[in-house]
Order: sequence, then structure tokens, then C-alpha cells
Amino acid sequence: MLELRELRAGYGRIPILDGVTLDVAAGELLGVLGHNGMGKTTLMRTIVGELAATHGSVRLDGVELTRLPPHRRARLGVGYVPQGRRIFPALTVRENLRFAAQASRAGNDVVERVLAELPALVRLLDRQGGSLSGGEQQILALARCLCTSPRLVLLDEPTEGIQPSIVEQMAALLRELHRRHGLTIVLVEQNLDFVRALAERVAVLEKGRITHVVDMKEAGAARALLELAGFPQR
Repeated sequence: MLELRELRAGYGRIPILDGVTLDVAAGELLGVLGHNGMGKTTLMRTIVGELAATHGSVRLDGVELTRLPPHRRARLGVGYVPQGRRIFPALTVRENLRFAAQASRAGNDVVERVLAELPALVRLLDRQGGSLSGGEQQILALARCLCTSPRLVLLDEPTEGIQPSIVEQMAALLRELHRRHGLTIVLVEQNLDFVRALAERVAVLEKGRITHVVDMKEAGAARALLELAGFPQR
């Protein structure tokens, strides 16, 4: 479904991605692990089109996305939950969701469908986004993404700044959404346990390159990840 070939990108004259090549199958939940500064957020921003690639290509179901602006990629099915959530703090939960649905031309009924999937937001509909807890904001950010009717969901550090009990709820929620709808998900994280609980394969990103891809169904996969990336368990 998602094909990245020799993808390079950076900021000004500072290169960050150094030839990322990666395939994500339709319906797969792929984890991307990496320490700070390894290029995880840059990779997400380049796929979604916030940051222009300087080399290589991004394809979705064979369609070339590399030179398309973000709104065109969104309408082709690329959804994005950015690091830090980036909800509209002065808008209510309802307004945040309606804005996403209208901007993506997904239709008004999509908001009701998403709320049926995420009922925890129903009681918060008239609350401003900025008044929500970190966990509630993260669920809102995910709901806003789903209101664009994506086929591919990019999640950047969804556990950041969230208490452990909410992290467990988030894992259960993503697992259920993936099971129920067969969404293709690319999950960028530093929380090794969170990725291990969800991902079918995990790619390790080091200094802007994918150095290893581990199939989590294989015997010893969890130990291999620890040895390859040296992440502390949480």
C-alpha cells in the first residue's frame, strides 16, 4: 500500500532522512522505533507532505504522492495524528471534528460514525479542546484524523505526555480500530512496550535510515528489538 523509495528530506541544508526505503502492506500495523533526533517525525512529515522530499518517492497504492500538497494527500486517504496533537484549543470538540470532516470533504455523517467508535468524546463535545486532559486531547486528535476517512493513518508519538493508564486505553483503542476496520497504520514511538503490544512488524530508524525490520511473529523478536535498538522498557 505505502511505498517509500530512497526518501531524503531535511531542514535547509541539514539532511535528516538519508535514503529511507520501506513498504507497508494494506491492513498492516507497522511500528517505527527510534531515539530522539533519528528522523521519526521528519519521516511522518515527509510522507504527509508537510516537508518536501529532496529525493526519492512516496507512493500510495501505486499513486505518486511525492510532489502533491498535504490536502491532496489527505483526500487520497493519508491521515495524520501529529506529535503534540495540534488540536484547535479554542474550538470545541464538536467543532474540531466538523472542521476536519469539512476540510477533507468526507461528509457530515462521518462525525457521528467516529463518535460511535470513540464514545468517550460524546460527553466532551461542548468542551474547548484546550481544556481537555492530555489523554482526552490525544483521543480527539485521533478522532479528528478518522473524520477524514483515511485509508492510511500515521501516528506520531501518541503516548507522549500521557499517563500509563491512558496509554493502555489508547493501545486497546488502536487495536480495536485496526481489527474492526483493517486500517493501515504506521505508528512512530519511543515507547517500546506500546509498539510491541500493537505492531506486526517494527522498523528501527537510526540516523535517518531504516537499519532493521523485525517481524514480531518470529521467535525472539522482542529480544532482538532490545538488542538492535537498546530501548528501555516502560
